[in-house]
Amino acid sequence: MDPAPPSSSAQRSVPGAGGRDLHDRLGVVIATRDRRDTLARTLDRLLALPERPRVLVVDNASTDGTPDMVARCFPGVQLLRLPVNRGAPARNEGVRALRTPYIAFSDDDSWWEPGALGKAVDLLAAHPGTGLLAAGIAVGPEGSPDPLNAVLARSPLGDGAAPRSRRVLGFLGCAAVARRQAYLDVGGYHPLLFFGAEETLLAYDLTAAGWDVLHCPDVVARHSPADGTDGVPSEAPRPGRRALIRRNELLTAWLRRPLPVALRRTAALCADAVRDPEARSAARGLLPRLPVA
Repeated sequence: MDPAPPSSSAQRSVPGAGGRDLHDRLGVVIATRDRRDTLARTLDRLLALPERPRVLVVDNASTDGTPDMVARCFPGVQLLRLPVNRGAPARNEGVRALRTPYIAFSDDDSWWEPGALGKAVDLLAAHPGTGLLAAGIAVGPEGSPDPLNAVLARSPLGDGAAPRSRRVLGFLGCAAVARRQAYLDVGGYHPLLFFGAEETLLAYDLTAAGWDVLHCPDVVARHSPADGTDGVPSEAPRPGRRALIRRNELLTAWLRRPLPVALRRTAALCADAVRDPEARSAARGLLPRLPVA
């Protein structure tokens, strides 16, 4: 771990949203791998936020010079270098390393609207039974609403304790703010899933432990997914992503749902695998992990 240099007094004295500096109350964790240029743009945006959050980058064994870029260009950002790629559970290492009571998550292609993190801290402080806030998501340079916003807003679980919130059992990993205690209480992201749809299992575990997971549309994250070449936002998922998601949905069912549900969904996947290459890929990834699940 590369220790972060102490923040300058000039930085620490700049007020955040509502005249508050949240540097000692909230940190942002970013897990990244081989996305040096995209990460640099994201760090610029996060460091410009009026709330002045701590920022910690967990590097998943990048080979493109990402950690050297962070150390050289962003000396105020904490850097945690992992020797191997741990996928989404790399975020767990970042949460453990930060000591702030609230943790926001970004990806290397997402950031937070000015004032959003201040609102999130206010909501979490006012509602101590809330373990995680799922933010509203604005996509691309135009800030178009992510379709997930409407899905979360229609959650059948009912209104949450916070104003205009809904109880949910899912969220987008790069648009969430967690209570550190709640996150660590349930162990964070499960290592078996590695990457893809890992948020649902964490939402299940938080809820089962008695914490509320709330969709709060007034807390807004910006997401600019890129195609990996020229930084242009793209609707196409990364190759193999849908198979990973389907695999992890099945693993989540085996880990947390009743046995008949897991068996029924596994049978459906195997039936699809006869004619669908994506389903075959998901099944190949599922089978060696089933004993652990």
